Amino acid sequence: MCSAKINYNFKVLLMTLCLITAPLQSFSAESPIYIEADHMASTEKNNAVLFTGDVDAKQGDLRIRSDKMTVYYTDTKDQGGEKPASATQQVEKLICDGNVEITRDDWLGTSDKMTYLSEQRQVILTGNAKAWQDQNMVGGEKIIYYMDEGRSEVVGGTSVTVGGEQKQEKKARVKMRILQQ
Repeated sequence: MCSAKINYNFKVLLMTLCLITAPLQSFSAESPIYIEADHMASTEKNNAVLFTGDVDAKQGDLRIRSDKMTVYYTDTKDQGGEKPASATQQVEKLICDGNVEITRDDWLGTSDKMTYLSEQRQVILTGNAKAWQDQNMVGGEKIIYYMDEGRSEVVGGTSVTVGGEQKQEKKARVKMRILQQ
C-alpha cells in the first residue's frame, strides 16, 4: 500500500513538472512556466490539474491571475494503456474562474471567467469582460483575443433588470473609451 501511494505521488509530481515545463508551449516553447497557488489537485481520470487560491501563472511576457485555474491536457497513453517513458502532456485548454486578469505586453484583460484554447491560440474572456491597451478600454459580455494576430473581438450581450415581478431584458452594448493625445 505504501508503494502504491509513493507511486501515485511520484506520478502527480511528474505530471506537475510536465505541466510547469512543457504544457503551455503554445504560448512560447522556449520559456519555462511558473505557477503558484495555495492548493493543487490532480485527476488522471479527467486529464486535469486544478489550482486554487490566488493562482498566478507566468511564462515569458504572459501572466494569468485568477481564483481558480483548471488545466486540461492530452492523454499520452499508448494503445496498451501504458504511458511512454518520454511522454509529455500538451495543454488542450485552460479554464480560469474568479477575478481573472491576463496581461501580455501592454494588453490587459479582466473578466469573471477565461478560457484559453491551445490549438486555436485564443483567449476568451466572459462575464464583465474588459480589455485595455495603453489607456484605451473596451468592454462587453465576451472578448476573444487572438494571440497570434494581436487582435481582439468584442461581443455585447443581454442584461436583465428585475423590478418587482417584472423582468426586463435589454441588449447590452459594447463600450469603448479612446483617449486622444
